[in-house]
Amino acid sequence: MTTRADLKVAVEEGLRLLTAQPEIREAEVFAALNRHLITRLSYTSHIPCNGVEEPKSTEAHGLGIRVVLDAPDGPRIGFGSEPSDLGPAGVRRALDKARAAAVRDPEFRSLPRPGGERRALSGYHDPGLLAIDDTGLVEVGWRVVSGGLRAFAASSRLADLAGGEERRRRLGLILSGDVSILQERIAIASTHMPEAQTDESTLITSFATAMVEASEAKGSGCTTGTRLDHFTEEAGSEAALNAIAAMDGKRVATGDYTVIFGRQPVADLLNNLVVPAVRAGAFYASSSPFLGKLGSTVAAPLLTIYDHGAMPGLTGSKGITCEGLPTGRTDLIRGGVLVGLLSDWYDTQRLLGDPALVRKLGTRAEEAGPALVPRNGFRYDGGGRSFELPPRTAASNIVVEGADPTPREALIARIERGLYIGRIWYTYPINGLAKGDFTCTVVGDSHVIRDGRLAAPLAANSVRINDNITRLLQHITGVTGDARGTVVWAADEVVYAPEIAVAGVHVDAVGGTAGRLP
Repeated sequence: MTTRADLKVAVEEGLRLLTAQPEIREAEVFAALNRHLITRLSYTSHIPCNGVEEPKSTEAHGLGIRVVLDAPDGPRIGFGSEPSDLGPAGVRRALDKARAAAVRDPEFRSLPRPGGERRALSGYHDPGLLAIDDTGLVEVGWRVVSGGLRAFAASSRLADLAGGEERRRRLGLILSGDVSILQERIAIASTHMPEAQTDESTLITSFATAMVEASEAKGSGCTTGTRLDHFTEEAGSEAALNAIAAMDGKRVATGDYTVIFGRQPVADLLNNLVVPAVRAGAFYASSSPFLGKLGSTVAAPLLTIYDHGAMPGLTGSKGITCEGLPTGRTDLIRGGVLVGLLSDWYDTQRLLGDPALVRKLGTRAEEAGPALVPRNGFRYDGGGRSFELPPRTAASNIVVEGADPTPREALIARIERGLYIGRIWYTYPINGLAKGDFTCTVVGDSHVIRDGRLAAPLAANSVRINDNITRLLQHITGVTGDARGTVVWAADEVVYAPEIAVAGVHVDAVGGTAGRLP
C-alpha cells in the first residue's frame, strides 16, 4: 500500500516540477490515499442468511494540483487531478488539465499561506485499524449482529408475543446495516508552504436497523470511533431495543408540542440546516438565516456549538486541513451568540475583501478576522479526503453543549404533552436556507410524552415536522450532558450530539387516525 513517505516524496517532486514552469506564479500539490473497508450486516430470523456478508474494500490514490498562471488579462486559476500515478508523468497530466480548466477569478487572492496557529495533533491514528484484515472486519460485523440478537433474545416482551421458537421466527426479526472503516493518508506542499506536510487518520462507524416485522416496528442504532479496541456491539443492541420499544405505535394530532430531539435528529438538523448556515460561503452569498448577525444572539443563552478538528479521540479529528493549515477549535455559537464561522482559505480571503462585508456579517473586517480563521478547508467526497477535488469548507467535529446539562429523565418529567423524537429523515430547507424554514419526517425511535413520562411509541412515518430552525434555536429549554458521536447520511462531519428539548415545535399528522392518542 502507498505509504505516507511515498506521498511526501510525490508532492515535493511535483512542486519542484511545477515551480520550474515559467508561467506558474503559485502552485500546490496534494496527494492522497483512501481505503474504505466495509462489511454488510444482514440477519433475518425467517429467511436463510449469512448474518454478516463478505467484506469489501475500495482503494484510490492520486494527486491534485492547483496552479496560478500568468495571462495577458491577469492571473488564471486552474485545478487538475490524476489517479494512480504519483510520478512526474502524473503531475504533467494533472497540469495539462489544470491549464485547460484555468479561469479568471477576481475574488482570488492567493493560495493558502501559513498563519500564527501551529499544528496540535500528530500521531493520533490507530495502528489496529490500519492493520485490520478480512477476518477482523468480519469479526466486528458479527460483534454488532450478536449484540442485536442478544437484545432480541433477552426481551420479555418478544417472549410473551412469540410463545415458542416457531412462532418467534414468525415475528420476522431483522437486523441490517454495516460496519465501515476509513483509512486516510495525505501529503501537501505549495509555493507558500514548500516543506511537505503529511497526515494519517482512521475511523470506524457502525449503523444498524432492526425490525420486528409482525408488529411493523423498526429501530436504529449507530456508533463512531477512532480505535478498534474501543469498538462495541452497541449499534446492534440499541437498534434491537428501539425496535422492540416501537411495537404498537400510536398516532398524534397536528399541533405544537414540546419536543425532545434525540441525538440523531440533533445531528440531522445541524448537518442540513445549521452547519450550512454558519459557513463563510453562505454569508458571502447572502444565503444564511444568520446574515448580519455575527456578534448577535441567535439561540437560547444556554446553547454552545463549536467545531473542533484537533481534539484527540474525536472521530472527525485531523492533524491538518487539506490546505495544509492546522486544525483547531472554532466557536460558532457561544451562550446563544453567533461568534464564529467555518471557513477555508479562499472563503476567508474573499469575504474579508468584500465591500459588503459589514452588511453580510454585521461587523467590520478587523473585528471579523478572528471569526474567520480558515481551519476547515477539506476535500471530502464521502469516502475520504479526495485528490480529485479542490478544498472547500467542511466541518470536522461539531460539539453541542448546554450551560446547565439536564438528564433526559428530568427533561421528560417537565413535559405534560409532548414528543420524544429519536430519528428523522429527509430534512431540508424550504423557501431557501436564508429563510430558516424546514421540513422533515419522523421515521422511528420516537415516543409520545404524557404527564411527564413516555406514554407510548409514536408510529413511524405518522408525522412531519414543519418549522423554522432559527425559532427552534431560540426556544431551547433544556440540553442533556451526554453528547455522543453521531453521523447522518451523506454528512462530512461528526456531531457530538446531546438530546435537546424545544418548546412549541409544529408537527403535522400524516395518514390515518387509527390508534391516535388524544
